[in-house]
Amino acid sequence: MIESVSKRAFSGSSGTYNVHALELAAARERKLKGLNVTVRFLDDTEHVFHVEKRAKGAVLLEHVYQHLELVEKDYFGLQFSENGCPHGNRSSEWMRWLDPSKSLKKQLGNCQYPLHFRVKFYVSDPSKLLEEYTRYQFYLQLRKDILEERLVLPASTSILLASYTVQSELGDYNPEEHGPDYLSHMQLIPGQTEEMERKICELHKLHKGQLPADAEFNFLDHAKRIEMYGVDLHRAKDNAGKEIQLGVTHLGLVVFQNNIRITVFSWSKIIKISFKRKQFFIQLRREPSESYDTLLGLNMETYRSSKTLWKSCVEHHTFFRLHSPRVKRRFPLSLGSKFTYSGRTEFQTMSEVRQRGILERKFVRSPSKQLIKQPTPAPPIEDKGKFLTAPARPPGPYANKVTSLGTKEPKKAWTEDSRISDDDGGFLERTLETPYSPGVAGRVMSYADDEPPSPTLNGGTDTNVPILVSRVAPNTPADKCTPRLSEGDQLHQINGQDVSHALHQDVVRLIQEARSKSSGKLFLTVKPTVLLQDSPEPEEQYDFSIPGEALRKSMQTLAEGLASGALLARYETLYRKHPDMPCDEAMKAQNLPKNRYRDISPYDSTRVVLLNAPGGNDYINANYVTMCEGGISNRYIATQGPLPNTVDDFWQMILEQDCDLIVMVTTLSERGRPKCHKYWPDLGEEMALHNVLVKTETEELDETGGVHFREFILVDVQTCDQRRIRHLQYTAWPDHGVPDSPAAFLQFVERVREARRTGASDAPLVVHCSAGIGRTGVLVLAETALCAIERGRPVRPLEMVRSMRRQRAMMIQNASQYRFVCESVHAAYTKIIAEEEEGT
Repeated sequence: MIESVSKRAFSGSSGTYNVHALELAAARERKLKGLNVTVRFLDDTEHVFHVEKRAKGAVLLEHVYQHLELVEKDYFGLQFSENGCPHGNRSSEWMRWLDPSKSLKKQLGNCQYPLHFRVKFYVSDPSKLLEEYTRYQFYLQLRKDILEERLVLPASTSILLASYTVQSELGDYNPEEHGPDYLSHMQLIPGQTEEMERKICELHKLHKGQLPADAEFNFLDHAKRIEMYGVDLHRAKDNAGKEIQLGVTHLGLVVFQNNIRITVFSWSKIIKISFKRKQFFIQLRREPSESYDTLLGLNMETYRSSKTLWKSCVEHHTFFRLHSPRVKRRFPLSLGSKFTYSGRTEFQTMSEVRQRGILERKFVRSPSKQLIKQPTPAPPIEDKGKFLTAPARPPGPYANKVTSLGTKEPKKAWTEDSRISDDDGGFLERTLETPYSPGVAGRVMSYADDEPPSPTLNGGTDTNVPILVSRVAPNTPADKCTPRLSEGDQLHQINGQDVSHALHQDVVRLIQEARSKSSGKLFLTVKPTVLLQDSPEPEEQYDFSIPGEALRKSMQTLAEGLASGALLARYETLYRKHPDMPCDEAMKAQNLPKNRYRDISPYDSTRVVLLNAPGGNDYINANYVTMCEGGISNRYIATQGPLPNTVDDFWQMILEQDCDLIVMVTTLSERGRPKCHKYWPDLGEEMALHNVLVKTETEELDETGGVHFREFILVDVQTCDQRRIRHLQYTAWPDHGVPDSPAAFLQFVERVREARRTGASDAPLVVHCSAGIGRTGVLVLAETALCAIERGRPVRPLEMVRSMRRQRAMMIQNASQYRFVCESVHAAYTKIIAEEEEGT
């Protein structure tokens, strides 16, 4: 048919367009002009990026950041090898960082090896990382550093970090799902053994309730304390020719020898760093007692390694110490390297993230690699520089033994604790329960495996508290032995091994390992305590006939209790929730969404009842708390930080209770997690609610930067009545733990007391943190104690906690908060005494 068509049909008004040939030509042209660069990420995935040959490194970096949707991107970089050497070889001089200011073609050349995305600047504290996804990338990097043995760390620390990895990936320990070998296929530690897996399993049980983000934060929080954390190592030789390693960190230059830190030259002590050929020089600041400058010279392996170290110092100093990079100056005849750090600093990164807000994004976490196990000897237990070896089999039939009966497998050293919350930037301090009861020195006790766990142990060098027994369960060997093991007894030795300065987890592990020996016998040495019962000291013990004597004696008892650890031991014996006070209203279906935490509920008998709330629901997570001390009755409303759906209820409570002072002891978010919804409008703006109108009239920040002062105008919509509300917000409490010093907190408490004295009404003071129990309880106890000191009355902090918990459950949430507030009260008393002595 086509043959019959004449040539005339294709002549004249006709044409063709060769699409395929042009597509191939364009593809060839793009290939000639561009580069295909493979980047391997921290989860071991790879992605190919196409960039122009003439493009600079910053273009590829930006493609990578966009691919990951990174916000806090300046901590990361791309590293590559010119000769294909393994990336795990940390001492290789051939590993280079991609320079954003130079062209890719000049840097990569014909490099066929993938670039590695990794952390370049290790943050000093993970709480500085505001994005959960950024912390996850740091977590992946440190896991890789450990598995590739670039990060040297004690065996006990590696086991602890591995337990957080298991919690992040598998969630809470469940005996029905997690069999005896559930960790055998996870690659967690180099040289992983069954003994290591058993210890990891025991620690995994303690992390119940932690979300993946929580477990990863705890992983980073422990990793930052490792001596080799974030150290960029470079090989060198000193003047005597000894092999050393120079590490560049956020602190400065660290000198190592055989992986042991010798000395640190902080950035504040360094005047200048320079290099010339293979020599590297450090000029130190002159001390007041010196009449000369100190110049240290070190020999590097090659000129290139010397320059690489110098560039790393320039980048780390600029990133961590300066607010903005130094501007390049162009000198036509300048000598030496013109290299400067051109990226953003840590200060700029943190400022930008705070301004734009935290990005809540969802992402998929990558699982651990599968492991083919090779049996290796189990490591010794370590404790801050010394080794605690597991106790050997006793030499004699009766020497230093505790006999265990039965043939069943021993119980685990820890039991699960279902009381989980995440209040005020920290998890509950879990009680570690063990089936082995320490006894008085020289006593032999026996145990049956079917008996319940007996003592509760607290303390250890990791918490700066002696190892103490805080609870003895009834009808257990510890309860039945003669003399009876008592709360507050201090554990000193296990089978002759000194544990007075050991970590908590190592003490429990030693007891468990001794129990698992073939003899199954244990000998413990304890120091008995004088605190044999959980009861307040009767007031008759204080001599009130001498002014100030009762107060002085109570403060002496407080100081002695802090020093011995007995104060915290007694605190641990208190109930968290009163057993006879129900919280039924909080558990109703319509009220559950109004609770910030599932385990923190108000007592029905002391809860605040709303009278005219929107929707007719009278529930709010708040309790009346009244503290009577020294003839003064301080009234509080302790409540949780408002949620988006409870802002209306919060202001309705302020209106109905005639309150004029709100104390906020938290920030709006911590570690990337919301702690309190912003329940007030911006300065000069108004917030219209169901029954009230709120306007922010003033907002100031004190000279320390840790206290915000605000004044609100609260308008009753129905009556048009106006009331001035004062708002004090304390933001100097760190994201995790407690403040380092009580001084700033005591100043804030004094400001709260002054605001209460100058108030227009005697209405209760509204105080809240996130859950309304931890920092809230600390503030209530501190103000109550200061009132007692002011009137010369004795201070009984344990009785104050008991009084608070009879009105709102779990007030002062954990032992570290209790210790902090007791230290603060004692510091306030000491200051008053010193001022009185100066006045006389």
